[in-house]
Amino acid sequence: MIFGRHDLIQDAPISRVDLLICRNCLMYFNAEAQAKILARFHFALVPRGVLFLGKAETLLAQSATFEAVDVKLRLFTKSERAPEVRQLTIHRGADHDGTRLLREAANESAPTAQVVVDRDGTVVDANQQTRALFGLSGRDIGRPLQDLELSFRPFELRSCIERAYQGRRPVRATEGRWAGPSGQALSLDLLVVPLHDGQGAPIGASIYFIDVSRAQQLQQEVQRATQELETALEELQSTNEELETTNEELQSTVEELETTNEELQSTNEELETMNEELQSTNEELQTINEEARERGDELGELNTFLESILTSLRSAVAVVDRDLHVRKWSRRAEDMWGLRSEEVLHKNFLNLDMGLPVERLRAPIRACLAREAEFLTLTLDATNRRGRPVQVNVTCTPMGAAAVSEAQGVILLMEELEPRG
Repeated sequence: MIFGRHDLIQDAPISRVDLLICRNCLMYFNAEAQAKILARFHFALVPRGVLFLGKAETLLAQSATFEAVDVKLRLFTKSERAPEVRQLTIHRGADHDGTRLLREAANESAPTAQVVVDRDGTVVDANQQTRALFGLSGRDIGRPLQDLELSFRPFELRSCIERAYQGRRPVRATEGRWAGPSGQALSLDLLVVPLHDGQGAPIGASIYFIDVSRAQQLQQEVQRATQELETALEELQSTNEELETTNEELQSTVEELETTNEELQSTNEELETMNEELQSTNEELQTINEEARERGDELGELNTFLESILTSLRSAVAVVDRDLHVRKWSRRAEDMWGLRSEEVLHKNFLNLDMGLPVERLRAPIRACLAREAEFLTLTLDATNRRGRPVQVNVTCTPMGAAAVSEAQGVILLMEELEPRG
C-alpha cells in the first residue's frame, strides 16, 4: 500500500485504478469542481472500474460518464459509452488542453522532485514527489520561495538560482541531507536549470532534487567491498608467501626424510645382522645355560652331600677363607656355640663373640694357610652355649690342592671332650 497526498482539483489523476472510493467528499465542492473531479475519476479508472460514493452523493454520478451498478450501495462503473476524458477535464482556456493535461500528468508523476519558480522567485509548480518529500501542499503554490523552508534547506536555493541566471547554465550542488517522509536520512543532489524565453531572457528556473541515497549507499558498499578485497588480497599474498616458505620447508623435510629413510634402511640391515648374531648368541647362551643348569644341579647335589657329611660329623665344623671370613658354619657349631649361621657368615672368625678363645687359634690358622703343617691340633678350655666350662679339641686343616703353595682356606673341626671321671 502506498500513502500520499492528492489534490483532487490541481493534481493529475492516478491512472489504472480498479476501485476508487470517494465517500462524502464531493458534496463539499460546487458543481463546476464536482464536474472536474468526476472527469478526473473517469480518467483514473480502468474500463469497467468501480466508483464507490457516499450516501448523499447518488445524483452526482447521474451523467454519461458513469453507469449505476447498485444505486442503493452507491456503486458505479465507468461507462463505455462515455466520451474521452480529455473532453471532460478542466478547461483552462487553451487550444490544446489535452496536450497540457498530458504534460501536467507527466510532470506530476515524474520520479524526481521538481520545483518551478518564475523570475520573481515565486513558486509556480511543485510535483507530487516534491510535495511528499518536503511536506508542501497546494496552498504553497504561488508563495515566494524565500518564505518556504525549502529555500535554505537542504540547499541554499536562492544563491544557486542567481548563479544559474548569471552563468546562463545549469548549476549543481551535492551532499544535501534531508529527513524523508518516513524519517529515513536521504542524500540529495541539486540541479538548477535556468529557463529562457525566445530572446534568451531568463523567465524562471526549474529545480530538481535528485535522491542519491541508494547510489551513495552502493558506493559505500563498493568502497567497503574494495577495502575488504584489498585486505583479502594482502592476506592472500601473505598466505601465498607463507605457503611458499612452507613448501620450501616441506621440500627440505622431504630430503631429510629421504636421507633418514636411507639411514634407517642401513640401520635396519645392521639390525638384521645383529639379530642374526643375537640369535646365534642366544643359542650359545641357551647351550651355556643348559650346561650351567646341569652344573648347578651337580653343585646342588654336592652341596646336599656336603651338608649331609657335615651334619653326620660329631665335631662342629667351621670353614674360613684366606681373609679369615667364615664361609661355612655347621649345625653342630650352631648348637655348640649358640651362634646361627646367618650371624657368622662372611664375618671375621677371630671377631666372633663365643665361648671359644679364638685368639689362640690365630697362629695355627696362619700356619695352615702357609702350609707349614698338614694339620694342627690343640686343646682349649672354653664355655659352651649353656655356660658350662668344657674342653674343646680343635683341629686345623688347610683347604685346597696339596700342589698349591698356599691354602685357599682352613677347616676347623671343634670337638667337645668328655669330662674326666
